[in-house]
Amino acid sequence: MDEIRLRTLENERKNLSRFACLCADTKGRERPEEECAVRTAFQRDRDRIIHCSAFRRLKHKTQVFLSPDSDHYRTRLTHTLEVAQIARTIAVGLSLNESLTEAIALGHDLGHTPFGHAGERALSAVMEGGFRHYEQSLRVVDVIENCGKGLNLTHEVRDGILCHTRGKEADTLEGRIVKLADRIAYINHDIDDAQRGGVLSGENIPPDVRRILGNSKSERINTLVLSAIRNTEDEICLEPDVQAAFDILHEFMFDRVYTNPVCKSEESKAVSMIQQLFNFFCAHPDELPNEYISIAWREGTERAVCDYIAGMTDGYAIKTFQRYFIPSAWEK
Repeated sequence: MDEIRLRTLENERKNLSRFACLCADTKGRERPEEECAVRTAFQRDRDRIIHCSAFRRLKHKTQVFLSPDSDHYRTRLTHTLEVAQIARTIAVGLSLNESLTEAIALGHDLGHTPFGHAGERALSAVMEGGFRHYEQSLRVVDVIENCGKGLNLTHEVRDGILCHTRGKEADTLEGRIVKLADRIAYINHDIDDAQRGGVLSGENIPPDVRRILGNSKSERINTLVLSAIRNTEDEICLEPDVQAAFDILHEFMFDRVYTNPVCKSEESKAVSMIQQLFNFFCAHPDELPNEYISIAWREGTERAVCDYIAGMTDGYAIKTFQRYFIPSAWEK
């Protein structure tokens, strides 16, 4: 059966770009493992991410709109799937490693908090040294998942997860694709959700942006993806006019959506709730689930509490808050 995996490795060697990261050249895992007969190491990483608990919880975590009334708004899970789709398309267009790209994309937000970036800000304010979701995503796959053993992913996937937003660039072009695809995905699907919520209309988008990128979500994504494919050789980049229009669109979204009171009216409540939960569990670590008590013993109470709260879904955070802070009705 090993011939199946070996055939895939040989196809990578023959068909991928000289700038691609070949699975045969991986820097490997922290703990060496016997190879799968069918899947390459990057394909195994993708599957481990899809099957982990943190990935499933993304379906109940806020993307932009907190607790929306409609089922059609994005969640952190649907965002992740859109990032993966866009990233894979760019990777294929550039003859880069699609499996590596997909694994990074699927794992990039595993450490995101409940209530989106509001939850991230809440934990960053109370956690010594701050809190950054990309670092937490790496912690999820390294430390928290698999009963504290982690997923033992390859270096290249771990690096791409850590470097998908700020700070140093990923070591691989595949990781850098995910960074671009993340931005393409969230700006465009957030426009879609904002239009659904009545926060803006397509006509509000600056005319020069519409002229260069297109008038619809699909036109904009297509323009950005094709520009990346046309303009990239050894570095992921867009054509200058497309990049300029994309930057203007990003600023427009911050002004009109990401700081809009209609979208963010409940965020102060979410921040307060997260911080009250943090303070409560720091004062009562015995209330933590057993796996987080173990983390508290090894790494300290604050670290364990942060891990526990960061892993919560929106609904679970609300239920936990109600349990400890909201009086229950008296029953005779």
